[in-house]
Amino acid sequence: MKTSVNTLEREARKESVIHNLDSRIKLIMTLILIVYSVYTTKLLNLLLIEIYILFLVFLSKISLKYYFKRIVYILPFGGFIAIFQPFIRPGDILYTLPFGLSVSSQGIQFGILLLSRLTVSISMIVLFSSSTPMNSIINAMRRLGFPKVLTIILSLTVRYLFVFFDELDNIKNAQKSRCFNIWNREVSYMWILRQVGYSIMMIFLNSFEKGEKIYFSMLSRGYNGEANQYIEEHSIENIDCCALILTIAIIIFIEVK
Repeated sequence: MKTSVNTLEREARKESVIHNLDSRIKLIMTLILIVYSVYTTKLLNLLLIEIYILFLVFLSKISLKYYFKRIVYILPFGGFIAIFQPFIRPGDILYTLPFGLSVSSQGIQFGILLLSRLTVSISMIVLFSSSTPMNSIINAMRRLGFPKVLTIILSLTVRYLFVFFDELDNIKNAQKSRCFNIWNREVSYMWILRQVGYSIMMIFLNSFEKGEKIYFSMLSRGYNGEANQYIEEHSIENIDCCALILTIAIIIFIEVK
């Protein structure tokens, strides 16, 4: 996990046309594409938007293996909702299954549409997060007028992620030094589950204690709830405007074609 976070920051600091765009423009583009993908009901439109996003990925020089791996990791969390649509949405019955379950054609269509929307949204979020450093994302949110509390929570969440991963590494090393193996079939399965539960509890307890220490350290250094260190003055250039106009033009073309 910690390696994934470090890989994310490394990908975000590459040099490319997409990386060099103003973070505010990239955030606006992300929101526009997500809103449109939720609005449209045509699969062809979603396919064309996904092709456009893949074109942006190509320009960003992000590792395709890393990009698709992140999508595959995130997609199942929302994909389960789409999988159940054929069984719970009323419509023309195609198949009747045991236990009173039935598959409707409208449910299949809506499930495919929902999965397509989810794929497009996740693809754009992965592109945005992989081409923009976290401090730039927070800076863009602040300059676009997002609530200050929201940006502070996001910045602290990112900082505490590394604290969480450090605690996880320490516990894993301690277990490894004691020859603990979660896949060991010679011990009781319930005992292994109990040890995993203890480990999860210790991760959160230790992370909570370290979080308190960090917070009190911030207070002792004059922290008062402000996050002005993220306010960076950068002007929007012509290439940024062109990227935003191109995105809007493509959406309009897809919609009225």
